[in-house]
Amino acid sequence: MSKSNIFKLGLIINPISGMGGSVGLKGTDGKDILDKALKLGAKPNAEKRTKQVLEELKSIKSKLKFYCPSGAMGACVLKEMGFSYELLKDPLLEDNLEILETSASHTRKAAQMMTEIEDLRLIIFVGGDGTARDIQNAIDKEKPAIGIPAGVKIYSSVFALNPQMASSLIIQFLWDEIPLRESEVLDIDEEAYRKGHLVSRLYGVLLTPFAPELSQPAKLGTPDSDLNNQERIAKRVVENMEEGIYYLIGPGTTTKAITDLLGEEKSVLGVDLLVNQKVIANDLNEAQILEYIADKKSKIIVSLIGRQGFLFGRGNLQFTPQVIKKVGIKNIIIVSTRYKLENIPHQILRIDTRDPALDKKMRGFYKILVDYDQIRICEVR
Repeated sequence: MSKSNIFKLGLIINPISGMGGSVGLKGTDGKDILDKALKLGAKPNAEKRTKQVLEELKSIKSKLKFYCPSGAMGACVLKEMGFSYELLKDPLLEDNLEILETSASHTRKAAQMMTEIEDLRLIIFVGGDGTARDIQNAIDKEKPAIGIPAGVKIYSSVFALNPQMASSLIIQFLWDEIPLRESEVLDIDEEAYRKGHLVSRLYGVLLTPFAPELSQPAKLGTPDSDLNNQERIAKRVVENMEEGIYYLIGPGTTTKAITDLLGEEKSVLGVDLLVNQKVIANDLNEAQILEYIADKKSKIIVSLIGRQGFLFGRGNLQFTPQVIKKVGIKNIIIVSTRYKLENIPHQILRIDTRDPALDKKMRGFYKILVDYDQIRICEVR
């Protein structure tokens, strides 16, 4: 603890982070995409995620002082929740920033200024992989940082598993109970992503507080050797399909094997709708999904993110809490290759629907189809 018995923390919120998810845009990088997301009815969620972190930090509020940009990038939330803060003194960051005024340049400037604050213990940023890239570009390894997952793309290992676990990481780090590690900053090409191609690369590392039960691993890709396993899973899924049921097929190559077997087109990174073994709609957003299944019995077929183990909340935000509740938890079919499941730490799966109450309700044990005639039982937390 510093001489004044106060911990200095940085807070940077990317207020548009995640807005493209529920409307099926797979990100919000670029003004054109943001404008499109808004026209489709996208709503901000980064502020809500920040409040979830701060709510858990209230018990040590008197020991914290934040440094932040103005308005939607930090000050508004801190003021509302009664935390002590000081604005970063720069014309770019002081003018009561509105959500739609913010950009990557604001994030980078704020992060760079935080590296110059004496005794600043940790930079907390709220966003996705694009935000993590901006932070890494600005600070490298000069200050520790931790990401609060709020974006669509959250493949980097610089993030906590969810806001509540981020709070635990922050507190344990401030109390010198956990170490720092070098965590990967990954990102993908959003234009290629929207065309169905997952092109990712390592951009660098950040120093992050680390606890294996609280920190997110980096995404693991699917090897070519999994193709036969995917085909056998697809064969079993197709054999079990019921006439008249609306099947919402989630993103990924394992789920794509189902439509490939049927000779149907699938958006690799979108949610598609299949009825009577025919795809009737591709790349649906939340509103479209809810319209299609309004009075129909439906099921979700979803695979998990390699190494991270997430079923919901990473790359498939079209499956909003409203969609999941409408379909019903008992109508979720989970598929995974054996290789992917075996590389999940302790084979514990995760959910982060952006609705803590729903997350809690969904915890438990689920069947995972891992081959034509093989099922595993795994815990979902």
